[in-house]
Amino acid sequence: MALKPEVSLGVALATAGVVYSIYSNATPAIADIRVAQPGDETIDSSRKSATWIAAGVVSGISLIAKDPTIFIVGGSMVVAMDWWTRHANEVSPLTNKAAADRTLVSMEDMTALPVDDGSYVPDVPDYAA
Repeated sequence: MALKPEVSLGVALATAGVVYSIYSNATPAIADIRVAQPGDETIDSSRKSATWIAAGVVSGISLIAKDPTIFIVGGSMVVAMDWWTRHANEVSPLTNKAAADRTLVSMEDMTALPVDDGSYVPDVPDYAA
């Protein structure tokens, strides 16, 4: 027996909110994922964990409620969040495009800063003289 339509939609949207909160807590923010190394193994692992947990929660809620709307909306949210996280993990921070080769950016390139060897002297006027 399915829920009434007005109740079903509310529970489905609440389930989508639960999926979003699972991804928000289990994975880094999308902005942080996009500036990381493309294809980061840790981010991919947390994405997979979030996907399995969210899919289990959606399945459980829809089976308890015996309502297909909850499964469709919740499952669509799992797919959308998984794709969004997976896409962000493939974007190179240098080109802002999906990296075809995950070795395009090395950690040395991302963290390279000019070395201060003491040779730089700022051009500041001496007002004390």
